[in-house]
Amino acid sequence: MSERPAPSSASSLVSADASTELAARRTGMSFQRTRMSADRTLMSVIRTSLSLIGFGFTIFQFFHKLHDSGVLKNSEASRNFGQALVWLGVFLLIFGIVYHWRFMVELRREREAMRAAGLIHADSGFPVSMTLIVALLLLAMGCLAIFSMNFGIGPFGT
Repeated sequence: MSERPAPSSASSLVSADASTELAARRTGMSFQRTRMSADRTLMSVIRTSLSLIGFGFTIFQFFHKLHDSGVLKNSEASRNFGQALVWLGVFLLIFGIVYHWRFMVELRREREAMRAAGLIHADSGFPVSMTLIVALLLLAMGCLAIFSMNFGIGPFGT
């Protein structure tokens, strides 16, 4: 069995330092990739929620207009279906935002612990996600749509 010889020159120490430096940089970049992956997951939730809210509001409006014009005598079932789609989209968006927020808090905590231990540099910023801001704006619009559907007033008037 052969044993590894102990480093005897300065070049092997420099090589070990370079290897540690590269590992720290790769780990730091992996945090950025994980953050971007979380943003992509939230974008998927936004896409699905927007589809549900849009379809639900369109169905609601379509059957409401048919009822107002006298084509349909009773449009309650279809109107309720439209409202249910909007509610589903809003709830999905709420759960997606909460999940994203909790994940990012934990990721920041882990990153800070690794920075404090000297395992990564953490020189680059970890800004607030623009995707999260868009999700919050869409949530507000979904809530306005529900308000408009239930009370017949608001920016999306029925």
